[in-house]
Amino acid sequence: MRMLSAAVMLLAATLSASAQSAVPPDVTKDLAPTGKLRAAINFGNGVLAQKGPNGEPGGITPDLATALAKRLGVAVEFVPYEAAGKVFEGAKAGAWDVGFVAVEPVRAAEIEFSAPYVIIDGTYMVRKDSPLKEVDDVDKPGIKIAVGVGSAYDLYLTRTIKNATIVRAAVGGGRAMIDMFINDKLDAAAGVRQPLEAYAKDHPEMRVMSGAFQQIQQAMGTPKGRAAGAKYLAGFVEEMKASGFVAEALKRSGQVAQIAPPAK
Repeated sequence: MRMLSAAVMLLAATLSASAQSAVPPDVTKDLAPTGKLRAAINFGNGVLAQKGPNGEPGGITPDLATALAKRLGVAVEFVPYEAAGKVFEGAKAGAWDVGFVAVEPVRAAEIEFSAPYVIIDGTYMVRKDSPLKEVDDVDKPGIKIAVGVGSAYDLYLTRTIKNATIVRAAVGGGRAMIDMFINDKLDAAAGVRQPLEAYAKDHPEMRVMSGAFQQIQQAMGTPKGRAAGAKYLAGFVEEMKASGFVAEALKRSGQVAQIAPPAK
């Protein structure tokens, strides 16, 4: 009888723990309305996602999406994009349920953001002999800055640049702005620090400025109108930072970025 009582108590405790960890139905409805978690993956930012040998996504964002899908008890479906601007367009079209893009006021009109999980620098690359030495040197009349259209740094510089001219590459991700900077003999290329430094490492005629014009806050988001899902995402991101998951995912993919502090 004593053993039976113990077994019943253990079962009750297990069921109670399961109930506590169960995802509320309204969250699942918000984040997986089709029965799958459709996760937008931006290959235009190599810090966040990388393509494997067969084009499969790897890196911190696919890892976070997979972990979230496991929590929800659904399969994950990756929706690939080559630029953050295209991810934003996908939100408006209802093409995905969870996305990984930088927090920006323009995007916040369509996306409910979590707090950031990582923070990366937006900075400039110039030719080694350029008279532009510091970030503040760039915003001057006659200076032309190459940016990827619709990127976080495009949106930020559009709001903040007063004197220089912004020239937008047709593609928002990858090397498009670097190619335009070189081919059109522009004065600076704006972008995420890590890929700019990787390019400069192989091209000693280039240098990347030590300062940053922007701290780009990379966050998870879901389309507007999904309040329960957005609230759950906010808590999920905080847990992933605190548990070390974000740091380990970056390490596994060979990427370096600043882990965002806990949300206030």
